[in-house]
Amino acid sequence: MNKKLQIIEDHESSVRSYVRSFPAVFTKARGYRIWDEDGNEYIDFFAGAGALNYGHNEPAMKKKLVDYILDDGITHSLDKATDAKVEFIDKFNEVIMKPRNMDYKIMFPGPTGTNTVESALKIARKMTGRTDIVSFTNGFHGMTIGSLAVTGNSMKRKGAGIPLSHTVTMPYDNFVNDEKDTLDYFERFLEDNGSGVAIPAAVIFETVQGEGGINAASIEWMQRLERICREWGIMLIVDDVQAGVGRTGTFFSFEPAGIKPDVVCLSKSIGGYGLPLAITLIKPEFDKWKPGEHNGTFRGNNMAFVTATESLTYWEDPEFEKSVQAKAATVTDFLTNMIEKYPEMQGRLKGRGLMQGIASDVEGFSEKVAEHAFERYMIMETAGGHDEVFKLFPPINIDEEGLQAGLEIIELSIQDALKSMNLKKEAVTN
Repeated sequence: MNKKLQIIEDHESSVRSYVRSFPAVFTKARGYRIWDEDGNEYIDFFAGAGALNYGHNEPAMKKKLVDYILDDGITHSLDKATDAKVEFIDKFNEVIMKPRNMDYKIMFPGPTGTNTVESALKIARKMTGRTDIVSFTNGFHGMTIGSLAVTGNSMKRKGAGIPLSHTVTMPYDNFVNDEKDTLDYFERFLEDNGSGVAIPAAVIFETVQGEGGINAASIEWMQRLERICREWGIMLIVDDVQAGVGRTGTFFSFEPAGIKPDVVCLSKSIGGYGLPLAITLIKPEFDKWKPGEHNGTFRGNNMAFVTATESLTYWEDPEFEKSVQAKAATVTDFLTNMIEKYPEMQGRLKGRGLMQGIASDVEGFSEKVAEHAFERYMIMETAGGHDEVFKLFPPINIDEEGLQAGLEIIELSIQDALKSMNLKKEAVTN
C-alpha cells in the first residue's frame, strides 16, 4: 500500500468512506480536473458530492479569496456585521431573490447542510406548536439527530444509537409504481382520524433525492404537495442542499414547479469554492427566533461569504443558466443512448439537470462502473439504498471538451463492467 494511504489506514477512524472508493493521494485540482501525487490526471464527475458546482479553485473566486486574506479581512465573526457578510446578503438579494420574486429572511446557521436542516425543523416546530415532521422514503437530510430522524437510510439511522422520534415517513413520488400517486396515501392519513398520524409541523423533501438514488419528483407531485400543505396549515421545507445552486438547471431546484416553500435549506455549493457555508431561507412571517435561539460558532465564515458573493456573478448572465440546461440535455441524451445500447445492464434513467444517473437492476453493476471509471482516471460515485445508481455530477460550468471526455470514459467503464461481470461477450474497444 502507498505509504501515505498506510498512514490513513493506521490512524484514521474506520468511519472513513471516500478514501476507500478512491484510493489515491490527491495533491492538486483545477476546474473539472484533479491530480494525484503520481501526476495522474482525473476527470471529476463527483464535484465534492455537489459542494463544487463551479469546479475546483475557480479563478475569480480564488483571486477574491487570496486578496481578502492578504488584506487581513475578518475570518471569524460569529454573526457580527462584516463587509463580507453584507456584500453577500446584498448580492444574493439582488441577483437571486429579486428576479425570482422571492421574499425570505436569510438565516446563517452552522456552516453545514445538516445544520440548516436542523434550523428548519426547529422553526417549523416553534411556529406551529406541533412536533411531528413528515419526510419521504429514500430522503437524506443529514447526520445529526434531528436531520437523521427525517432520513430514510436504515444504515445511517442505526448509527444514531437511539430511537429517532417525532417523524413520519411517507412514500416519495413513484415509490410504489409509476401509476400510483403517493400523495393519495399522505392525504388519506391526514383526513382519517384513525390513521395514527397527527397533523405535522412540516413536510421536508428533496426535489431530486441525491443520496437516495437520484429520484426526481414530478412537477405535478410537487405542486400537489404544496397544495396539501397549504390546506392543512403544514409548513413546507425544501432541502436544496445538494439539488440547489444550479445543479438541476435552475438556481433553486423547485423553480420549474413554481412552488413557494416556507423554508429553503442551502449549503454545499452556496459557498462557491467548497468552503463551509449554509443558509436557511425563511418566509418573513415565520422568522420569529429569539436572538441566539439557534446559533453556531462558525456561522460567520467570512472567507465563504467572499467566494459565495463572487460565485453569484455567474447568475447575473441569463446565458449561464441556459448553458447548464444545454449540458443537462446532452447528459440525458447520452444516458438514454447508453440504456438502449447496453440492454444487458438493465438500466433506467434517473434524475434531472446535471444530477443524473443510471439505475441498474443488475446487482453490483453500478458499483463496478464507478470502480472501472476510477481505473480510467475518473471520479464518480454511486447512490441509492443498494448503490444501484451510478451518478454524474460534473461541475455545472464544465466546458464541452471536459463533458465529452467524461462521457466517453463512462461508456468505456460500462463496457468494462459488462465484460468483468460476464454480461457481454464481445471485446471491449479501448
